[in-house]
Amino acid sequence: MAVKTFREALTEALHLEMERDPSVVVLGEDVSGGAGSKGQRDAAGGVFGVTSGLLPRFGEARVIDTPISEGAIVGAANGLALAGKRPVAEIMFADFMGLAMDQLMNQAAKFRYMFGGKARCPIVVRTTFGIGFNAAAQHSQSLYNLVTHVPGLKVVVPATPAEAKGLMLTAIRDDDPVVFFENKALYAVKGEVPEGEYTVPFGKARMVRQGDDVTVVAIGRMVMLAEEAAKRLEADGIGVELIDPRTLSPLDEESILDSVEKTGRLVVVDESHPRCSVARDIAGIVAEKAFSSLRAPVRCVTGQHTPIPFARELEALFGPTPDLIEAAVRDVVGYAV
Repeated sequence: MAVKTFREALTEALHLEMERDPSVVVLGEDVSGGAGSKGQRDAAGGVFGVTSGLLPRFGEARVIDTPISEGAIVGAANGLALAGKRPVAEIMFADFMGLAMDQLMNQAAKFRYMFGGKARCPIVVRTTFGIGFNAAAQHSQSLYNLVTHVPGLKVVVPATPAEAKGLMLTAIRDDDPVVFFENKALYAVKGEVPEGEYTVPFGKARMVRQGDDVTVVAIGRMVMLAEEAAKRLEADGIGVELIDPRTLSPLDEESILDSVEKTGRLVVVDESHPRCSVARDIAGIVAEKAFSSLRAPVRCVTGQHTPIPFARELEALFGPTPDLIEAAVRDVVGYAV
C-alpha cells in the first residue's frame, strides 16, 4: 500500500469519486480558487488544499466557488441533491456550522422522513475542527456533538489516512446527509492507504489494539494520543483495548459494550467540551446497558468547559494529552471495588 498524508487520502477520494460518478459536485469557499477574480485561477483547493487539482480536471460546472455564506452553501447542496446530484459541500471550520444549522437539521436531515421516503438528500458536508493551530475560540472547536444529536444526519470522524479515504467514498455514495469532520492537526499525518476504490462501512468501529484491563474509546485525533498512552501502560503490564468509533452516528454500540463486558472498565477520550458531549453520551450508554460489567467508575478525558484560548501555553492546557489519558487509565485500573 502507498503511504499518503491524511490530506492526500481525502483528495484522492474526491478525485476517484468525481471520476466514477458525474453527478458528484464540489462546492464551497475557495474550493477552486478565486472565482470571479481576474487572472489565472490557482485552484489551491480551499484553505487546507484538500480540493486541489479538481478544477482543471472536472471544470467549473462541478467545482464551484461560493459566496461566504454557510447557509447558502448547504442550502445549495440540498437543492442539488434533491435535483439528482451528489454534492460535497465544504464549510471551512466547524465553528461556522451554526450559520447552516437550519439547512442541516431542519431541511437535509428531515427530507426523507417528511416526504415519506420519496425524497433523498445525498449530501456530504466536509468541515474541519480541533485545537493545535492557535486559531483561538472561533476556529478551534470540536462540535460534532451538535450534529450527532440530530436524527437523520450521519456523522463521521476519521482518525487515519486510510479511514479518511474509505469513509469519504462511503459518505459520497450514501443516500443520506453526512457531516464529515476532519481534524486540522491530522492533515499532514502519514499512513498506509489502500489503492483504488476502498470503502469503510458506517457504524462499524475499528479495534485499534486489544487488551484485557481497560477499554479506551477515542475519537478522531485522540486515537493517536490514546495509542501513545497505551504503549506506556503496556510497559507496566496494563492492557488497553483501544476502540476508534469512526462514525458517531451510527455508533457501533455493540463493539463498545462487548469490550467493556470483557475489561470491566471504560475511559472515553473526546477533544470537545465535556457538557452534553459524545464522551458523556458513550459513558451514559455503557452505564445504562453494561452497568453490571463495570468494576470502576467510567472516566471521560475531554476538553475544558471554556472557550478555547489563543495563547499557545493556554491552548496546550485545554485538551486531552497522553499524560491525562494515562492517568485516567491508571485511576480506573487501580480503583478498589
